[in-house]
Amino acid sequence: MELAGDIMIAALAGGVIGLDRTAAGQFMVSQPIVAGPLTGLILGDVMAGLLIGALLELIWVMDVPVGTFVPANQTVAAVAATAIAVIGSGGSAPLSAIGFVLLLTVAMSPLTMIVETAMRKGNARLGTSLFASSGRPAAAALSRAHLAGLALFFAKSFLLCLVLVPAGLLALEAFERLPAVFHEAMMLFVKLLPLLGVASIARKLSIRIFDRFLVGGFLLAAVLGLAFAVSPAVIILLAVAAGWMGVRFHG
Repeated sequence: MELAGDIMIAALAGGVIGLDRTAAGQFMVSQPIVAGPLTGLILGDVMAGLLIGALLELIWVMDVPVGTFVPANQTVAAVAATAIAVIGSGGSAPLSAIGFVLLLTVAMSPLTMIVETAMRKGNARLGTSLFASSGRPAAAALSRAHLAGLALFFAKSFLLCLVLVPAGLLALEAFERLPAVFHEAMMLFVKLLPLLGVASIARKLSIRIFDRFLVGGFLLAAVLGLAFAVSPAVIILLAVAAGWMGVRFHG
């Protein structure tokens, strides 16, 4: 019962946080760097959520749902990955488990994109049918349609988490039985993943000169890491902050 309760809590968190993505608010709570730690806080391991969210943010910071482009739902990925790592590890996720669930987000992404595309088409049909049926709908009808859209967006993220978290827990359980070399590989994967994120940002921005925010953030992270033995999670967080500022203020 406790396992089922934790899965349900994670799914509810995913549904609520997912509303901020495009449907309501857009206060950036749905960004992985926030959604991951929030989920970790709810389930009892903030650091795992921070690490997962920071790494996913670094990789997906440039993927914005603008126009017809439908990116992977990084909110669902961050919430589900954090929940899988924390629940599957009994409350304190080791680095190997974090690496494995980050790898699982690769499998999650196509499913979230398919569901996201279907949801957008459904919302478009909802608006079209509303105007077609009554010509000029009343304010009450428009309000009902808007609230129905919010409910559908909540249900989308909720159901995705409700499916992905149990499936991920089964995959994590199978991973735990693998030899130690696989666990060591996942730990190395986590340590190297920030480099992939930086490369992704650089490629998408087509950086031709050193970005002062990006370089400054990584220099600060390196100095803190060498001089004061700062936690790797803090260094990764600084790297993500530098990349985020570079994206927002570039050019």
